[in-house]
Amino acid sequence: MSAREKILNAIATNKPSLVDLPVMNLEEVIQYNDLVSQFKLVLQSIGGQVKELDDFKTLQDEITTLRNTGIFIINTIPEIGAIDSNLSSLSADQLAALEKAYIMGTLAVAENGAIWLYEQQMINRLIPFICQHLVMLVKKENIVATMHQAYERIDISKEGFGAFIAGPSKTADIEQSLVIGAHGARSLVVYLF
Repeated sequence: MSAREKILNAIATNKPSLVDLPVMNLEEVIQYNDLVSQFKLVLQSIGGQVKELDDFKTLQDEITTLRNTGIFIINTIPEIGAIDSNLSSLSADQLAALEKAYIMGTLAVAENGAIWLYEQQMINRLIPFICQHLVMLVKKENIVATMHQAYERIDISKEGFGAFIAGPSKTADIEQSLVIGAHGARSLVVYLF
């Protein structure tokens, strides 16, 4: 018997018995009186910015101005301007110079500042991670208190890919010094409407 077979047999022989998942009582998980305020507080504490949006005109004007200056931006939200075509076929090399991306979020989580995105909202799954600055829009009514409630509302089998994004990219692994924009977007602005 080879060493590999011995290891696999030992694993099979000593496998622990399966245990049922615990039943969560969502009445007992944390609750917030004001989901919008809590989401803002948490997202700002992890390096993101939150702004209230009265109408889409502000972002429409911003996109027009940026496009006129020649900055490489991508918009995936029809309400704020023309959607850039052929995004799904762009490679990492073609997106490397992406300065700013606009994406609509499905829902936001007050306890940790995370925002759920389906792949169809990103159009190309590289976009929220390769851009220098990420702008997301979320409806205030789509803010939930906890991840438990978020998972009840999203359908993870709906598409091949989805992600929770919380704040700009950051790491504190090196000498416990916080570095923003280490391996993704350097900034995140969330507009609530």
